[in-house]
Amino acid sequence: MKFILAKKVNMTQVFTEDGKVIPVTVLAAAGNKISAVKTKDKDHYQAVQVAMGKRKREFRITNQELSMQAGTEIKISDFEPGEVIDIKGVSKGRGFAGAMKRHGFHGAPASHGHDHPRAVGSIGQRFPQHTRKGLRMAGRMGGGNATVKHSMIVAVDVERNLIFVKGGVPGAPNSLVQIETTGAKKPFGNIVNYSPKIEIPVESPAQPEEAKPEVTEARTENAPS
Repeated sequence: MKFILAKKVNMTQVFTEDGKVIPVTVLAAAGNKISAVKTKDKDHYQAVQVAMGKRKREFRITNQELSMQAGTEIKISDFEPGEVIDIKGVSKGRGFAGAMKRHGFHGAPASHGHDHPRAVGSIGQRFPQHTRKGLRMAGRMGGGNATVKHSMIVAVDVERNLIFVKGGVPGAPNSLVQIETTGAKKPFGNIVNYSPKIEIPVESPAQPEEAKPEVTEARTENAPS
């Protein structure tokens, strides 16, 4: 199993030789290193902690992968087009949402006396005299862990440390995602163009504060002390 952390850049599309269009998400995966190794003897579970800048995430490993050491760099060149991957991230937060938007309810008919067509409807307080747990109602939407299974790597740009994955990826632009390979590989057509004009956002370093000039009070000889 291979894994890496990446930053979501944006979405675009690529073209195959036979003219098919594939929607892809562009992920920037530069500067991945293993920062710690967890073992069963010391930590009671097996995992490696991967750092990308100041952000860190853990990946569970097997006995065959215990040879990894802290400080090892994870290279983007280890990934190949066609590999099937699972992508984990945090979905976009959408605030407080009604039941129709949050759960896809169709709503009540818009005629025959209905004055609340977007209401939830009965929530069942007659029996058992309380609202049941897990009832689909209005509430906070998004902002939780989300996983896209069996996605696929479409192209890898080693020079710019970019990975192009098929379809959408959970999270907002510049958010962190986890990529894990499943060991499977799918054949697909050769990519003739993978949008080489994509600009990678670079976080500007913090600028030092400018020194303020010292203000001194001028005194005259005749001024009272």
